[in-house]
Amino acid sequence: MKRVFTALVFFGLLLMAWHWAYGRKFWSPVLVPSPESVARYLWESARDGSLGAATAVTLKRLLAGYALGLLIGIPTGLCVARFRFLHDTVGLLALGLQGLPSVCWVPLSLLWFGQTELAMLFVVVMGTVWSVVLATESGIRNVNPLYVRAARTMGSKWLHIWLRVMLPAALPFIVTGMKQGWAFAWRSLMAAEIFVTILSGAGLGQLLHYGRELNAMEQVIGIMAVLVAIGLLADKVLFSPWERWLHRRWGTDRAN
Repeated sequence: MKRVFTALVFFGLLLMAWHWAYGRKFWSPVLVPSPESVARYLWESARDGSLGAATAVTLKRLLAGYALGLLIGIPTGLCVARFRFLHDTVGLLALGLQGLPSVCWVPLSLLWFGQTELAMLFVVVMGTVWSVVLATESGIRNVNPLYVRAARTMGSKWLHIWLRVMLPAALPFIVTGMKQGWAFAWRSLMAAEIFVTILSGAGLGQLLHYGRELNAMEQVIGIMAVLVAIGLLADKVLFSPWERWLHRRWGTDRAN
């Protein structure tokens, strides 16, 4: 409760500083609007349903691409860690592509898939899969060899060792990769929604783009605030429980 109160006080002070700086005209109101105008935009867009519809479209695209990226990335990472040939080829490819800016996939997706939802899906998957591959491979390679030797001593075969020993031991690395993949998936999707216009539904990235085109900075900052809020909520709902469970499971939790 104390941590929540501290966070609320911190963000409240930020809003007060923003309001004070806006009132002193430290910048042009065209470039940075007041907190009230941003809040007014969020309230009005929430009332007319445009913000909710855009959020639903973006989350649908994000979750579909992220889930597919995990389905591809985790088994691929396991295979890269298991087979030397894949480590020297696919692992090297993943290492190179993981550092590639997400926006680089957008022209390819447009050429290959056109203005379709499949183009969005492709960009999100490419933003997710390589981080997950590298994290899974790193987790498997950092498993304590004593665990494997103990399992073999007790009669475990290779499949049982992989599923019941190595994979659970690598979970902290995999969850870290999943968090990183989620962040890259967000960035990839925003780049795709800004550049790819799909009539089937405008996402948050497209609203962000429209705000820039119309010079409506309250819309731009409002959508950015929504993206930050969704990111924080995802961390608290999807990843923090996993991390707390893993710390308790492995005895590495610390008193807060």
